[in-house]
Amino acid sequence: MTALDLDVPSTALALPPAFTGLLVQGACDAFTEALALVGRDGSDAAGTLILTERANVLDLAVVLAPDEPLGSARRAFLAAMTALADAVGAHGPPEMPLTFGWPDVLVFDGARLGGGRLGWPATCTETSTPDWLVFSAMLILSKAGAGDPGLTPGSTALDEEGFPADIRYPLVESFARNLIRTFSLWAEDGFDGIAARYLAHLPTPSGLSVRIDREGDVILGESERWSLARLLREPAWLDPETGTVRL
Repeated sequence: MTALDLDVPSTALALPPAFTGLLVQGACDAFTEALALVGRDGSDAAGTLILTERANVLDLAVVLAPDEPLGSARRAFLAAMTALADAVGAHGPPEMPLTFGWPDVLVFDGARLGGGRLGWPATCTETSTPDWLVFSAMLILSKAGAGDPGLTPGSTALDEEGFPADIRYPLVESFARNLIRTFSLWAEDGFDGIAARYLAHLPTPSGLSVRIDREGDVILGESERWSLARLLREPAWLDPETGTVRL
């Protein structure tokens, strides 16, 4: 996988040298912006990180350049979710539980904080290497405009959990650093270590062996399988009416 293009002042957002980026204002969402970018530029867009300036949510997308067939390249989603969890955990209150709802929901202290999604070329077969992948993540910054928090107990926001008000840029920068590190470990040591890090955040039934196979599916015991590809088509955390995280 190849990481990252951002037209923002270096004083505003400090990304690793491998990243460039695009700061978009008034965008519908970063995922849609990224898909439009790859639709225009194809594989030349690989390496672009898009950050939108949307009220109350942190909304980013990264264009990746896979180097293996789609069936196994989707594991990049699990790697990126792990990098996202590491970034949130590094900036949040210590020892607060941070878990995944399989496969795409990020849960903080028992409540939905956001999630990730993955896009790939519609015409790419499972055995062909896609020209690009798009990983996107959205987190709730604040529920200030959502009314009484008691009416939406299933979700939470960064400001409710003690994160600083100016967390948007530091969290994106931390995610970028963790993403580079995660993909480097994958290239050097294989996917097993990343799988273990992802599984450390995933609640699973006790007493069963758990692993992630080459297609990114979770295998429990000898026969139970949690599919990755099928579930990625409809993000569990995304509210289709609002285009943001379900409250």
